[in-house]
Amino acid sequence: MAFQAAVRGLRAASTKQLLVSRNQLVRVSPRRWLNLQEYQSKKLMQDSGVTVQRFFVADTASEALEAAKRLKAKEIVLKAQILAGGRGKGVFDSGLKGGVHLTKEPAAVGELAGKMLGFNLTTKQTPKEGVKVKTVMVAEALDISRETYFAILMDRSCNGPVMVGSPQGGVDIEEVAATTPELIFKEVIDIFEGVRDDQALRMAANLGFKGPLEKQVMESLKIVNLSLKVDATQVEVNPLGETPEGQVVCFDAKINFDDNAEFRQKAVFAMDDTTESDPLETEAAKYDLKYIGLDGNIACFVNGAGLAMATCDIIDLHGGKPANFLDLGGGVKENQVYVAFKLLTADPKVEAILVNIFGGIVNCAIIANGITKACRELELKVPLVVRLEGTNVQEAKRILSESGLPITSASDLDDAAKKAVAAIAKK
Repeated sequence: MAFQAAVRGLRAASTKQLLVSRNQLVRVSPRRWLNLQEYQSKKLMQDSGVTVQRFFVADTASEALEAAKRLKAKEIVLKAQILAGGRGKGVFDSGLKGGVHLTKEPAAVGELAGKMLGFNLTTKQTPKEGVKVKTVMVAEALDISRETYFAILMDRSCNGPVMVGSPQGGVDIEEVAATTPELIFKEVIDIFEGVRDDQALRMAANLGFKGPLEKQVMESLKIVNLSLKVDATQVEVNPLGETPEGQVVCFDAKINFDDNAEFRQKAVFAMDDTTESDPLETEAAKYDLKYIGLDGNIACFVNGAGLAMATCDIIDLHGGKPANFLDLGGGVKENQVYVAFKLLTADPKVEAILVNIFGGIVNCAIIANGITKACRELELKVPLVVRLEGTNVQEAKRILSESGLPITSASDLDDAAKKAVAAIAKK
C-alpha cells in the first residue's frame, strides 16, 4: 500500500518524473494499475442500467463504417481509444489532427477510422512518440444543453462512499471547488443501505434537474450500486449532461478500482489492457513485484516503498542515477528474487545493481539464496553491491560469502551507494 501511495500519482502525469534530489528530476515509466478504456467503462455503466450514448467498438475501418450505419444517428462521434487524456487535440502520425471527430456522414467514419487505426496518436499525456490506436469507439453524438458533475468517491473521514455533485460540470471540478465551493454538494452513503430516495432527490435538485428529469437522475445514480459492485474507489462522470430532448446521459466516465479486490473482480480485471504499459512493469506484476523504470544506470532492488525512495535519493546524493524503483514487498519468495534480477538485467541501461534489504518480515537468507541462484543462472555481468540487515542476516551473509561469487558487501545504505557509484566509475 505504501508503494501505491508513493507512485499512484505518477501514472496521470504527462511527463512522468520522480524527485530524487532537490535539484534533479528523473523521468519514469508510468504505472497504471487497472485503467480501463472509455468504452469499457461505459459498458460497465450500461450493464448497470445507467444511460450512456449508444455506441459500438471497431478494430478496422470497415467495422467502423458498418457501426456508423447501424447507429442510424443524426450525428456520429468517432473516438480513438487510448489510455491518455487530451485526445481531441492530439495528432496522428498519419497526418490526421484530433483523436475525436464529429460527422453526419457514415462514409466519413470509415475514412477517418482508416487514418486512426494502426497509427500513433500523440497527446499531452502520451510519450512523445505517441500511442498506437488499435480500437475506436463509434457513438451517437448528442447535443448537451446543460452539463453537471457527479462522482462517487471513497472518503476516509466518512468511512465509506460519498456522492459528490455540482451543477457546474464539463470543467475542472477542482477549480469549481476552489472558486465557488458553495456549488459542491455531498451526500454520505451508508455502504449497507445504499442511496436513499431522499438523498437521490436532494442531489438531483442540487444539480438543477427538475420535474421529469429528477427520476432520470435517480436512475443515473445507479452508478453508486455499480461502484460498490465492482469495488471502485472512484466513479467520476463529467459531464452528466441534459440533452435538448430531455434526456439525462452520462457522457464521459472515469472509474478507478481497488487493486486489492482483484481476486473477486476477475471479470473486470480481465479487461485490463496492458499493451500501453511498460513490458517490464507488466512482467513484474505477474510475480507481485512493483517496478518503475527510471533513466539512470544503477538498478535498485529493495523491499518497501520508503526504502526504495531513500535508495534512489542516496544514489543521487553520491553522483549516481537510479535505473529503476523495484519493491519486493514483504512476503518474498526465492523465485521472486530470481525474476527480479532477470528483469533488472533485461534493461540495457543497467551497469550495476544495488540490493538494499531491511529484513523485518523478510528473511534475509531467502534473499541471499535468490541472489546466488540469479547470479549463477543469469551469468551476471554487472557489478553487484549487497546490503542486508535484519532477520536471519548472519545466515544470509554466510550464504553470500561462501558462494564464491563477485558480490560486494556493504555495511549500510550510505556505504552501498558509494560502492555502487564507484563500481560504475571503474568501468
